Amino acid sequence: MALFNSNSDKTNAVSNANSPTNTEGLTCIIAKGTVIDGKITSTENMRIDGKIKGQVVCDKRLVMDTEGVIEGDVQAGESTIQGRVIGTVSVMNTLHLLESSFIKGDIKAKKLHVEEGAKYDGKCLIG
Repeated sequence: MALFNSNSDKTNAVSNANSPTNTEGLTCIIAKGTVIDGKITSTENMRIDGKIKGQVVCDKRLVMDTEGVIEGDVQAGESTIQGRVIGTVSVMNTLHLLESSFIKGDIKAKKLHVEEGAKYDGKCLIG
């Protein structure tokens, strides 16, 4: 009943939440089975379940699933990695390497959390 009353504040709140121009909390998703060949850049969050052959730049949070693969350099605001990266990983804040992660390349991050079983082959600069 509240959707149809004359209270314009409630109606506008519902309309704005479902609006295609509402960009709050958006995430770019690279689905499993997807392969991207080239640089990808996002000002929003990004989740990678597929494969990217090229540089990845994510201004906010980058999350990689266990099947996610990046063959190229990575730049992110913060990141949680379960998959595989072959290239330099640069994170402005915290980098979380979960047990299934593998990085072949240098790591640069403000903070680093490494779970038992995570692997990396390269230099590590923290701070």
